[in-house]
Amino acid sequence: MIEAETFRGKTVAVFGLGRTGVTAALSLVAGGAEVLAWDDNRASREAAQQQGVPIKNLEKADWSQIDDFVLSPGVPHHLPQPHWSAKLAKDAGVPIICDIEILAREVAAKPERARPKIIAITGTNGKSTTTTLIGHILKSCGKDAQIGGNIGRGVLDLDRMHSGTYYVIELSSYQLERTHSLRANAAVFLNLSPDHLDRHGTLEDYGLAKQAIFANQTKDDTVIVGVDDAYGKALCTQLKVKNGRKVIPISARRAVGHGVSVLGGKLFSNLSKKSIEICDMKQAAALEGRHNWQNAAAAYAAVSSLGLDPKDIGDAILSFPGLAHRMESVGSLRNVRFVNDSKATNADAARQALASYKNIFWIAGGVAKEGGIESLNDLFGNVRSAYLIGEAADDFGKTLSKADCPSQKKKTLEMALLCATKDALESGLVDPIVLLSPACASFDQFKNFEVRGDAFRAQAQKLMGIETVPEPTASKEEEAA
Repeated sequence: MIEAETFRGKTVAVFGLGRTGVTAALSLVAGGAEVLAWDDNRASREAAQQQGVPIKNLEKADWSQIDDFVLSPGVPHHLPQPHWSAKLAKDAGVPIICDIEILAREVAAKPERARPKIIAITGTNGKSTTTTLIGHILKSCGKDAQIGGNIGRGVLDLDRMHSGTYYVIELSSYQLERTHSLRANAAVFLNLSPDHLDRHGTLEDYGLAKQAIFANQTKDDTVIVGVDDAYGKALCTQLKVKNGRKVIPISARRAVGHGVSVLGGKLFSNLSKKSIEICDMKQAAALEGRHNWQNAAAAYAAVSSLGLDPKDIGDAILSFPGLAHRMESVGSLRNVRFVNDSKATNADAARQALASYKNIFWIAGGVAKEGGIESLNDLFGNVRSAYLIGEAADDFGKTLSKADCPSQKKKTLEMALLCATKDALESGLVDPIVLLSPACASFDQFKNFEVRGDAFRAQAQKLMGIETVPEPTASKEEEAA
């Protein structure tokens, strides 16, 4: 654990006692701060208290004595409406921060020679794959790399820093809007598409929150920007004229000057005087699809900016085992392949999988984001049949019906998988894919996308262990639908 010594002697309130909140509270206590921690959920408070977190009802606290307020990234301080704790903090003039800001202050307090290298990654889609891939490359090259932030461990739960440490940090817009002093040695901005607009209000404000990843960089640092969308192209141009940082454009669609790109399925670096081939992405089994090629280009650009050997990086990319819940190949039953893409919680993320496969038996649905799946209309031709679950099932069914794409409404993920598998096996197709890529959040039926993906994987593995897929039995609700 990283001890928050820069907060020694301060009084810090913490709201939200999930993974990052508990870690932040314990880090602050270890660093010598007085901590007042609270959560609206009684079970969360009790669990945190058992771990040594000091509990205090913040509604009854004296906010004039509080120096900083650590608010869980998932709890709004502005839109759609401020949480009561955020209102109290604002009224008292208390700065609202998150655990990333605590880490940033701890790093800044170290002498330059003792600081870790920080590689920060953001974007609407591809963050987790890119973050995990960068961590894999660094470890494969013998570096002390640790992954945290919006994926895996909370950043304050990472091992204590030293000059040889590499912190690879996935950052959401929720975290970035409460982070003010983080300096990234390499900052990756993958892409931007409409998401979380209930929280940020507009696409412009959402993008500005993401751009905070560059805020404290100097001329010694590196910017990596995906230029396969209009927002990224414009952002790359803007950043090239600011404070002399090295800006590396990345693309999976075209060659870029002084950048990294994938052409004809091969990863090329054009960062030196001549273009060099790094690796053949078609041999990277866990990085299927053009979007993953962009992720690989981003990872290469970030790691090479820190001085690693191009050949070693290329070898590490090819050995990447993949990321759970992101186009994860679960296995096959005869000729039917199961793919777990549960992390595709919006249409733009689901687009990546739908564009990567043909003959798809698609399981989708849950809690839909704004716009539903209308934007995927150009890819419905890859879908042989859709199996719709959750709150979005009716709306998704109407959208698919307009495109003459067959769909069935199913009550549960298990029933959807069973029907999709049976239809795929009977289709006569050579390479059918049963794909869970929901284009939705999971909260109507599952705690989070990980639980949803785990359920799909377990059920698929169960099917792979039997000879014959049983005849699906429809419930009364499904028969009525």
